[in-house]
Amino acid sequence: MEERKHTSSHYEMELREVKNGLIYLGALTEQAIQKAMKSLLERNSELARKVITDDAEIDKLDNELEDRCVRILALRQPTAIDLRFITTAIKINGHMERIGDMAVNIAEKAIMLNEEPQLKPYIDLPRMAELVGEMIKYSLDALVRNDLALAEKVWQKEQIVDDLNEQIFRELLTFMIEDPKVIHRAILIMQISKNLERIADHAKGVADMVMYLVTGESVRHQSSAGNLKN
Repeated sequence: MEERKHTSSHYEMELREVKNGLIYLGALTEQAIQKAMKSLLERNSELARKVITDDAEIDKLDNELEDRCVRILALRQPTAIDLRFITTAIKINGHMERIGDMAVNIAEKAIMLNEEPQLKPYIDLPRMAELVGEMIKYSLDALVRNDLALAEKVWQKEQIVDDLNEQIFRELLTFMIEDPKVIHRAILIMQISKNLERIADHAKGVADMVMYLVTGESVRHQSSAGNLKN
C-alpha cells in the first residue's frame, strides 16, 4: 500500500514539478548574470537596476520550491532514490538562490563603475561570465538526464574560471600599484570577478549534488573530477 502511494501518478507529478522548478530557477539566474554583465559592458545602469528588482522573483521561487520539497518530505515520506532527489533538490535550490544574489552583487558594482571612466577594456570578465553560464546549464542538464559526464564538465570549467579570476587580480593589482587613483575602480572590478568565481563554485555545488543523486556518494570534498574515479 505504501509503495503504491509513492509511485502514484500524482506523486510523480509532484517530483516532476520540483525538477521543472529547478530548471526554471536556473534559467532565471543565468539570465540575471547575462543582464548584469551586459549592464557593465554597455554601461547600462537601468538594466542593472532591473537585475536587482527581478531578484525578488528568484527569491519567491526559491521559497516556493523549498516549501514544496518540505511538503513532499512530510506527506509522502519518500525513500531510496526519491529521498535522495528531494534532499538534493533542496540543496540545489539553495545554490541557485545564491547565484541570483551574486548576479545582484555584480549589478550593484556595475552601477558604481558606470558612474566613472572605464578603467580598462573588459576582456576576461565576459569570458568568465560565459563560462559560469555554461556551468549552470551543464549542471542542470546533468540533473535532468542523470548524466555524470555533464557534471564532470562543470568540474573542468571551474578551474578555468579560477585561473581567470587570479589573472584579473594580478592585472588589477599592477594597475593599483602604478596609479593609486584607480584603486576604487580596480577593487570594484575585482569584486565582480570574485562574484563570478563564487557563481562557478555554486554551479559546481549543483554538479556535486547530481553526482550524489546518481551514485549515492558525496564528492563535495574532492578537488577534481579525476578524483571521482580513484
